[in-house]
Formats: sequence, structure tokens, C-alpha cells
Amino acid sequence: MSNAVLLDGQGRQIDYLRLSVTDRCDFRCVYCMAEDMTFLPRDQVLSLEEIHRVARLFVGLGVRKIRLTGGEPLVRKGIVDLCERIAALPDLDELVMTSNGSQLTRLARPLAQAGVKRLNISLDSLNTLKFRTITRTGDLGQVLAGIEAAREAGFERIKLNSVIMKGRNDDEVNALVDFAIARNIDISFIEEMPLGHVGRSRGEAFFSSDQVRAQIAQRHALIDSEESSGGPARYVRLEQHPRTRIGFISPHSHNFCSTCNRVRLTAEGRLLLCLGHENSVDLRELLRRHPEDDAPLLDAILAGLHRKPERHEFSSEGEVQVVRFMNASGG
Repeated sequence: MSNAVLLDGQGRQIDYLRLSVTDRCDFRCVYCMAEDMTFLPRDQVLSLEEIHRVARLFVGLGVRKIRLTGGEPLVRKGIVDLCERIAALPDLDELVMTSNGSQLTRLARPLAQAGVKRLNISLDSLNTLKFRTITRTGDLGQVLAGIEAAREAGFERIKLNSVIMKGRNDDEVNALVDFAIARNIDISFIEEMPLGHVGRSRGEAFFSSDQVRAQIAQRHALIDSEESSGGPARYVRLEQHPRTRIGFISPHSHNFCSTCNRVRLTAEGRLLLCLGHENSVDLRELLRRHPEDDAPLLDAILAGLHRKPERHEFSSEGEVQVVRFMNASGG
């Protein structure tokens, strides 16, 4: 089925699947989850075999890019073997991953050898105290060492992801850009998404992509780019540093729904048709009821995609519109 094309009900081609392998994480980032979290019971989380089966089905339908997410995917036992099996699927163009970086000193090279082509690493601050405040449990030194391990491991590309929040880290935008430039890697700045009740008003911390871009433009000449990494980021190049791309992911201020090409599968097997809506398809029940028959799953996937919403309706005032946390949504 190498020529398969998967379309949603709006006529958009869906060629990108984000697969959450766990809702667990060794950090408790303030924009992702509450300080005290209750995680899924083990039997409610998809097995590695079930995750691989879903990946195989989606690639057969026309998906060409799979991103493994969490939670933190590298806390899932067996993750490297899973990467190797998914990367070997015929007709999959690339397997990529998003990580908080905490486990990369140990796993960066095995992941690259297993077939992970690109890696996104979360980095919201270069200040040790701020980093601990934002992540609640994270060790900045451990993450920085993980970034260096990733640079040495041979990935085709590495990108940093930074969620910028007013009053927390908006004064570090250019420091983060300089960090990326010095290492010849990319960086994307992300507007905080209003998913889950995290114990504070998100609107108070909202910092738009336009504000981030204005800060960068004070220091660098920016060149708009038509490049795409297959996701929602809009990119610019730096005139004096062409090897580093700056991305902006702007679910509030620059809605990217008209070009949406992706769906998410949660760790418990819910196929999320849109990050900003609760509608989903329960694939876990079908996976376990039909262990040898793919037809019911394929029918459910196709019927679900026909109902994929036209757009999300995130508000910059930060009111929670989706009660699930980001760690339960597939990163």
C-alpha cells in the first residue's frame, strides 16, 4: 500500500502520527501537568506490541512520519527495541522523537542506531534555578549533558523546544537562541497550550510568538522560510547564522489548523482527532478484542478521521478548554 493516501473529512492529507508510549515522566513541568499527578494503571497503557501494531496500520494507510512522545518516552522500558521495529516498517519515511533530555546520556546513541532520525529536546531555561522551578524536578546539568550526547550520536537533525511564559522565562529568548546557534541546532518557541488544570491562570503567563520574534529581531536579521519539518512550526533563518532554524508554534496567535496533517494516539490507546477537542476513537478496546483481525481497527480509524474537526478554538486568555493534561495527549 505504498501509494496509500489518508484523508480526513476536511480533505486534508494525514501523513503524521504522534504516538505516546507512556503518560509517565520524570519531570513535572508547570505547563504540562499538575504537581501531584495520578498516572494510568499499567494494564490501561498499550503494550509495545499494540503500539507497533498501530504504527504498522497507520503506515499502511499512508502515514509517512511517526513521532514517539510521552510523557517522557525514554522512561518506557523497551523503548529502543520499539524504535528499531517501527523504523523498519516499509514505507515509513522517518521515525522521530520528542524527549525532555534527562535520559539521553544513556540512550542517545542507541536511539540513533535504532533508526530515530531526528530528535526534539525540551529546554525552557538555561538558569539552573529557573529550570528546576519550571520542571519542578529536573536537573539542568543532566539535560545539557543529554543534548551534547545527542549531538555526538549522529541524528540527522536536533531541535530544541522552548515553551515561553511571561514572568518565568521570557527574558531568556535570546540566550536560548544563542545556545542553539553555538551548537548548530534548531530551536522552536511554543505558545503554552491550555490543556488541563495546572493550578494557575494560564492567561497571566501567555507570551505570543510575535513577542518572541520581536525579541529575536532586536538581535538578528530574520529571513522568512517556506521550510517545513512536517509539523506545525513556521520557520525563519538567521542571516548571520544560516545553519540554525528558528521555529514558531503558535496555536493561539497563528492558527495552523488549515494545514493540519496529524493525529495523536494516547498511551491508553485513544486516537485524538484534534489536540484541542476531546473527541477520540478508542483503539485499545478494538486492539484487544480483535488481536488477529485488523479490519475493525482500520474501519474505526477511517471513520474517526472523517470526523476530525476543522480547527481548535484555543483562547489566549488561557481558559482551560480541554481537561486532559499535555502528558496525556501525546506530547
